Amino acid sequence: MSCNNCSTDTNTLPKGCNNNGSCGTGSCDKLTVFDWLSNMAMPSGQPMFDIVEVRFKNGRKHFYRNTKKIPLCISDVVAVEASPGHDIGTVTLTGELVKIQMRRREVSETSDEIKQIYRKASQKDIDVWQDARNREAEVQQRSRLIVSRLGLAMKLSDIEFQGDGSKATFYYTADDRVDFRQLIKELASTFKIRVEMKQVGLRQEAARLGGIGSCGRELCCSTWLTDFRSVNTSSARYQQLSLNPQKLAGQCGKLKCCLNYELDSYMDALKDFPKTEIALKTEKGLGVFQKMDIFKGLLWYAYKDEPVHWFKLTKDQVNNIISLNSKNKPVQSLELFASDVPVNEGDNNDFTDVVGQDSLSRFDKKRSKKRRKNRNNRNKSPRKDA
Repeated sequence: MSCNNCSTDTNTLPKGCNNNGSCGTGSCDKLTVFDWLSNMAMPSGQPMFDIVEVRFKNGRKHFYRNTKKIPLCISDVVAVEASPGHDIGTVTLTGELVKIQMRRREVSETSDEIKQIYRKASQKDIDVWQDARNREAEVQQRSRLIVSRLGLAMKLSDIEFQGDGSKATFYYTADDRVDFRQLIKELASTFKIRVEMKQVGLRQEAARLGGIGSCGRELCCSTWLTDFRSVNTSSARYQQLSLNPQKLAGQCGKLKCCLNYELDSYMDALKDFPKTEIALKTEKGLGVFQKMDIFKGLLWYAYKDEPVHWFKLTKDQVNNIISLNSKNKPVQSLELFASDVPVNEGDNNDFTDVVGQDSLSRFDKKRSKKRRKNRNNRNKSPRKDA
């Protein structure tokens, strides 16, 4: 994976910025933060903030204290404190922006949980780290066989080795509580490592594994979305979406996070709309709500006895009818109000072609008639007189 400014060689390694996919432009890594203070110098006499942000596999990030005053830049590979041993990660953020990130994640600067950075990773550290990362696929496959043999109701979704290769974290999902004491014993004896089991939710699993959504882009949770807000079916109802669980659910099986993106705009537009459960009283009968177009401010009603014929009304007309009905004054008919609705040019054509060319064969070359005539004349043999 590389940023937009990088190109790749034959070995699929990014080149161009020469950072091997770890540049700080915000496109190489997952859940990166653009350092907009990188070109600004610190005021005279003010020391550099001694806590940096380090990223590990996928989007896992932690804060570490630079007690040894090591000069660090974004994309530097460092060896950090772990329990036990050390871990290898990549520096993703330094300076004053780390304060904002810590405040956002509610991490105190004086917390004892913030561990320290040992050193910049040497070539030997990187080789051990790469060897441990290369073992993850095989260990995951063999671990799933052990889980199925023990009959545990859990799913191993991902495995992350520590930088020194002495410890591995097994991420799993489960609906109920799982007794994995026997599993830990077998995993530790089989792979000769320390084992840590960590349960994650379905959304966290999708964020770690990544993928392509129904929109054709990478999942938001694995690229830029860091907080998971609750999504309800009411978000789909307010946006007049079909309550089809197959279309509303993402790869995690939960409702899509993008249902909340435009919800505030719909809520603001719905403030002036009448309640859809209120029927319109007319002399011809009751008018029942059928559907609405929120941003055009239109509603469709039909008589209760004739649900086939719909009448298009504006929200102001519907509010006017409801106010008259509250005074026990039924209107004459819905047709009277439907005739007053202005007809826009785009209402006749619901689907328009922005290119202006509907034919699929518009790029085909048309054969000229002159060529065809010349070809026919050429094929004709000259007539011989007897």
